[in-house]
Amino acid sequence: MSRFVSVDRDTAYLLPPSVDEWLPQDHLARFVVEVIDRLDLDDLVKQYAGRGSAAHHPAVLLGLLIYGYANGVHSSRKIERATYDSVAFRFVAANTHPDHDTLATFRHRFLKEVESLFVQVLVLAREMKLLKLGHIALDGTKIDANASKHKALSWAHANKIEAQLREEVQGLLALAETSDRASAPDGMDVPAEIARREDRLRAIAQAKAKIAQRAAERFKTEQQEFEAKQAKRQAQRDAGKKPRGKDPEPPQAGPMDSDQVNLTDEESRIMPVSGGSFEQSYNAQAGVDTQTMMVITRHVSQAPNDKREVVPTLEQIVALPAVLGEVQSLIADNGYCSQANVIACGDAGVEPLLALKRQSHHTPVMERFASDAPDPQTTDAVERMAHRLRTQAGRALYSLRKQTVEPVFGIIKRVMGWRQMSLRGLAKAQGEWSLVTMAWNIKRMYVLRAA
Repeated sequence: MSRFVSVDRDTAYLLPPSVDEWLPQDHLARFVVEVIDRLDLDDLVKQYAGRGSAAHHPAVLLGLLIYGYANGVHSSRKIERATYDSVAFRFVAANTHPDHDTLATFRHRFLKEVESLFVQVLVLAREMKLLKLGHIALDGTKIDANASKHKALSWAHANKIEAQLREEVQGLLALAETSDRASAPDGMDVPAEIARREDRLRAIAQAKAKIAQRAAERFKTEQQEFEAKQAKRQAQRDAGKKPRGKDPEPPQAGPMDSDQVNLTDEESRIMPVSGGSFEQSYNAQAGVDTQTMMVITRHVSQAPNDKREVVPTLEQIVALPAVLGEVQSLIADNGYCSQANVIACGDAGVEPLLALKRQSHHTPVMERFASDAPDPQTTDAVERMAHRLRTQAGRALYSLRKQTVEPVFGIIKRVMGWRQMSLRGLAKAQGEWSLVTMAWNIKRMYVLRAA
């Protein structure tokens, strides 16, 4: 006769059950709680007034968000449901059940404070002997905005729709004036139709103003770059050298027909993504430690390319606590390379290893093992960096880039399932990226400690 484990769903527990007994001792949820308990949350706690009903402690809400993001649960409604369905979430929530409104409000309200907690997690990793800075690999990835690209309005289309709406308003006004003598079509409320079009005209006017403002800012930047290039070429002529290539074309003022603004999230941008398509996105940047694969710097940009992302990264590196150690070099692909970025790295005391061109995947064997050429006798920072990249040590360091930062992006997008912003606006996108990368760091610390 077969024997089965008895099933009894009706008998009550003889003693009150403990969630602690249901979770393995080496579980990630325990580590998340341990890390958050060691963080200084005074800036969050002080913002609670203490009036009304008792509030959930910030440590509990932050723990639920961190554990949720680390495991691919980003929705506040799904996290609330998990506090009932999942033993791990129950453990993090201490058997309480914060509702989704509480979780969503906490996430919106304390994004700025989360950014400061990001650095605290790095310091804690250093105290646990899991992190010591050395070389940082920098890269960016496109993250979908919480908006559809089909909600974007271009300058050319805005002008076209504006002209059409104005013509329709004039026709409706003429129809209203003659309504006593000629009735309007059945079912048409002429005043309502006029009001609807005037509302759309006001929205289009606001969108066009934003596009024009962005165009003015772009023109100012491009004009400064144009003048710098002209000055450099003139200096070469004054020195008796002939500048390479054609003289740069002066930038054009005013909006272009393709300039656009998204009506859902106006701070996001249309960006090229892998596969050759375009999406409404943000450019999420991460500087990753080559030894531990922990994210050291992070920020979100509206620029579709990476040329201007080195300086914000260096600013974060310089602001890091001294206890974390010293960043020796910054490694990035040719999308980051410019003379200004190379000089900025030198000014920050960080050796630049920015590829000058796309690297070959099949370097000849004799070239790989060739002796290093002597150091160039030049003060040009780009030439010195180019020489460093050609040395065996430089090539070995640069080869760490792909195996460091790209797997981090892959795991965040595929394993943690975070491919789209939950919040709208650049500041909130920045805060959510800090939350995501902090969840990654804590998850990485858990793996490093176990190893």
